[in-house]
Order: sequence, then structure tokens, then C-alpha cells
Amino acid sequence: MPYGWEGVFKGAAYVFFAYIGFDSVSTHAEEARNPQRDVPIGIIVSLLLCTVLYIAVAAVLTGMVPYKAIDIDAPVAAAFARRGLPIATLIISVAAVVGITSVLLVLMLSQARVLMAMARDGLIPREFFGAVHPRFRTPHKATILTGIVVALAGALFPLKLLADLVNIGTLMAFAIVCGAVMVMRRTNPNLPRPFRTPLVPLVPILGIVFNVGLMFSLGWENWLRLFVWLLIGLAVYFGYGRHRSRLALSLAHELAATGTGGRARP
Repeated sequence: MPYGWEGVFKGAAYVFFAYIGFDSVSTHAEEARNPQRDVPIGIIVSLLLCTVLYIAVAAVLTGMVPYKAIDIDAPVAAAFARRGLPIATLIISVAAVVGITSVLLVLMLSQARVLMAMARDGLIPREFFGAVHPRFRTPHKATILTGIVVALAGALFPLKLLADLVNIGTLMAFAIVCGAVMVMRRTNPNLPRPFRTPLVPLVPILGIVFNVGLMFSLGWENWLRLFVWLLIGLAVYFGYGRHRSRLALSLAHELAATGTGGRARP
């Protein structure tokens, strides 16, 4: 692991993995009573609390063990083990397994909702990914498929490779979302927005710069894997979803009827 500024950026790119999941709250907006108010508050407050806790744990850890001697695979448990505290090591290890399991379940739950939303629009087969269980009212087929894919990936690939791939993919997704905010403000200025991003275009531009900057810290191997996944996604979109998207078809019909073309509506 390099040190100095290069190490800071590379470390930030890897630490970013700990922040993946806060955005998944937005995928459950349909289940909130007042999503316009509750969802932003839930994301921001949980993000701030966890950031404070992360910094506090890092401060305690570097006080217990020199930062060059920290065990990357199990930093907190190994630090307590070096201090001769086996009971604390056991508790921390068990808590880590339980915590990671709960996070994985939440992410898998969110992924099924994302697939269902895409299926509703027609980007992916609606009959499978948009199917809702008649009793539990959940996207059961998408949930089962997500669990199978995650289990196979976890069993067949190294954890570091999966973490790097998730990091760079999520960073790219966040950068695209930031760009989409600016595009939507220009192409659909009158669209109802229950929550508006403040200080546009400053906030989206900063988001793009920081996300892309962290992506460059992850090495060319991860960029290569990212492009492979991106090509697969584009193939699915142009080969299937682009011609079946309800939103794209309705927008095209509206633009054709009004004669506005690609210009923003007054």
C-alpha cells in the first residue's frame, strides 16, 4: 500500500466501500409514509452518524497499533488480539459477521427493487423481474435470482476483486447520477421535484470530479473489468430495453406531438 497523497486517494477509494448502501434507502421510497421528507433525512442523518463512528474507530485503532502494522484483513479484531484481549476479539469478530450479513441482505433487497423498477419501464423482461408475489407483495423472482448470483460470485471470486469491482462500479454510477441531475434540469425544467439538489451545477460537478478522481485510484485492472460490465449493460440496453422502455416511448410521442424535438419545454 503506497503512502503520501497516493496512499490517501487509494485508501479513500477503498474506504468508499464502507459507505455503499446509504443510497439504497432511496430504493425503498415507495414504502415510506412521507418519502419527500423521510428519505433525505434518513440518508443524510445515517451518513453523518456512521462517518463520526468510522472516524472515532479509526482514531482508537491507530492509537492501539501503528498504522503500518494494522492487519488489513481484520484490523479491529487483530488490534485487540495483540493487546491480549481474546474475549473482545471474539465479540468483535462475531459482530463483524453479523453486521456484514445485515448489510448484504439490505443491498440484495434493494437490488431486487431496482430490477423491478427497471422491469416496470420495460428495460428488462417485465414478466420475470417485475413479477410480484401474490401473498407477500414482493418481487420474489428478482430476489431469488439476486441471491443466487451473489452466492455464486462470493463462492467463485476473491473478496478483494469483488470489492474493487463494486467500488469502481458504484463510483461510476454516482458520477452518472450527478451528470443526470444537470441534464434533467436542462431538458425537463418543469418536472415536479419533491426533492431538489441544491447549488446546481456546483454540487453535481463536484460529485463528478471526486467520484472520477477516486476511480483513477483503483488501477487499470479495475477499469478493464468496469468496461467489460459496461459493455454487457449497454448490449442489454440497446438490444432489448431501448425499444421497450415506456418512458422513452412516451417522451418520444410527446415530443413528436408538441414538435419541441430535443428542446426543453417552456
